[in-house]
Amino acid sequence: MRLILINIFMCLTLLAQAQEHTITLDKSKQTALAYSTAIKNGKLDIASAEADVKAAKSAYLPSVSLTGVGVYGFKDLIGAMPPLLERGINNFYFAGASATQPLYVGGKIRTANQLAALQLEVNKIRAKQSLDSVLLVTEQKYWNLVNIQEQHKTLVANEKLLDGILKQQNDLLASGLIARNDQLKVKVQRSRLLLNKSKLENGKKLALLDFCVYVGLPYDSLLVMQDTFITTLVPALAATVPDTSLTENDYYRLLQKSLEAEKLQTKLTRADLLPAVSFGVNAAQIGSVDSGLGNSFMPIAMGTVSVPISDWWGQGKQNMKKRAISEQKAQHNFVSAQNQLKVGITKAWYDLTDVRKEILFAKENLELAQENLKVSQDNYASGLIGITELMGAQTSYQEASSAHVNAYANFQLKATVYQYFTGSLNGKIK
Repeated sequence: MRLILINIFMCLTLLAQAQEHTITLDKSKQTALAYSTAIKNGKLDIASAEADVKAAKSAYLPSVSLTGVGVYGFKDLIGAMPPLLERGINNFYFAGASATQPLYVGGKIRTANQLAALQLEVNKIRAKQSLDSVLLVTEQKYWNLVNIQEQHKTLVANEKLLDGILKQQNDLLASGLIARNDQLKVKVQRSRLLLNKSKLENGKKLALLDFCVYVGLPYDSLLVMQDTFITTLVPALAATVPDTSLTENDYYRLLQKSLEAEKLQTKLTRADLLPAVSFGVNAAQIGSVDSGLGNSFMPIAMGTVSVPISDWWGQGKQNMKKRAISEQKAQHNFVSAQNQLKVGITKAWYDLTDVRKEILFAKENLELAQENLKVSQDNYASGLIGITELMGAQTSYQEASSAHVNAYANFQLKATVYQYFTGSLNGKIK
């Protein structure tokens, strides 16, 4: 009974350890998002833009300032002048306060607030771009490791196949039914496979290190990606045509914001040609301590109107022409970039459909290679073919198996790129 309990405990321990060394795609994404410095900087940029918005709103409030000046002379600054001034004055002070409220400045304040709000939206879009970029790279690294794991399984299966053939060769050689040269051909084939297996294992270590560094995990040589490729099914496409609406494309949204910014900049330039009206209140007191001289605070209200008349035909007019040119260039760039985005999405879509066809061809080739290998094994056992033909069939089977796995890996990668371009990658986080 004690031995049974010990065995159960060891099994549970091994199971727990195995679970500790397994990571899912969703967990990889969440870890990468929490670790990414690009995402952290994006949040800081948003906070900075929010501060700019608050600063721009403060321009609607009056501008208030206080001024104080004090002068003390070791000798009289003004000598006594009886009977007007019985004693000399050796000190002087000035205290003043002013408040100015702009009533109209050509729309500059409103436009500046719109620009600040626009910049905040731009930073939010860029932050989402950083998020999507992290998700894209994480998925690519994850599925690359899944592909390596599946390729390793393929090599292990072919290694067992060659081990079985080699055992058969040993028996036949011991019975004197084959030449030693036939056995050497199998050993050479097996050595080549073991070399490829070693290279793949080293490649996995490097890819695993790169994955851990990117998502912010400590390096674990035993870490295993939980997902596998469901090779019994052909993956389906979400739609029959590419989604070129660009409604969720962050690059397109940034282009739109760029156009809006150009128009707001034009408004700011035009505001320089418009009148500016402001209203202010000032109050001041001047006097001398202990001299009996001074006055009480005297508030004064004033209004100002400024009209930049010469700018209507001078520099201001030329600045407006330059702004019109900048708007036209921005519109041309917008149309060009929009078309390029649609081409990129369409290309990503056709890449996805091509790799799906690649899966169909790979499945057919694998079935043919399996059948060819089986027939070759039977013919070799019957003495109808030699070991060279059997090794050729085994090589074809191994290559077909590897291509089959690669096709599924490529589909995952192409699907991720397409979702990135169409803005649907973020929705895959659970």
